Amino acid sequence: MIRRKNISICISSLAISLLFMAPATVKAQFMKKKMKEHMVDTVPFFRGFAVSADLLGAGMLLMSDYGSVEGALRINLKDRYFPVFEAGYAECDKADAGTHVSYKTQAPYGRIGIDFNLLKNKHDIYRLYAGVRYAYTRYQFDIASPAVKDPVWGDNVDFSTQGVDAYCHWAEVVFSADASIWGPLHLGWSVRYRNRLVSNEGELGKSWYVPGYGKSGKSNFGGTFNVIIDI
Repeated sequence: MIRRKNISICISSLAISLLFMAPATVKAQFMKKKMKEHMVDTVPFFRGFAVSADLLGAGMLLMSDYGSVEGALRINLKDRYFPVFEAGYAECDKADAGTHVSYKTQAPYGRIGIDFNLLKNKHDIYRLYAGVRYAYTRYQFDIASPAVKDPVWGDNVDFSTQGVDAYCHWAEVVFSADASIWGPLHLGWSVRYRNRLVSNEGELGKSWYVPGYGKSGKSNFGGTFNVIIDI
């Protein structure tokens, strides 16, 4: 009987202890959560900025008929919002092997927009972004083709035109990521869907290549591979 009584007393004591400990545990968890939220809220609004250069466009400029040199400035607001300014200079010197029609252009272009960090832990060294851009370029292009026979007079007539004025406004939807490699050095990439908003390419029809936009069309896809330095 005494043994049973002792067991009952132990169980009762344990139950009472748990009863008093439960509110303390809940309170501790609540305080921990509030402290975490407070720490997040105290992160400075301005967290610095980063500069970057696109290696993919530069590589294409060296190894193909067209490409670009492009840099960007990205401002960090609370590790969540990233206003972006991008500018570049693109060139194209294309000669079609079948038709022997050549196309040339070179011009600067610019974009402005914002990226959003999609990761739950926004202070991680890895970042995943979704963003939008508005872009614009004003350029001139040259077209030349072999002589064609005039259907009326029968003469061979050269067709070429130079300095055709053109411009293009377009929008981009951007999906990108970057990761810290060493100290302030990051590497990143982006995939972009581009869609024309307003454009004027003269009376000859659409130009073959638009600086900053890429090959002609109502829409297209592109990408970048970036070297990034946090400042």
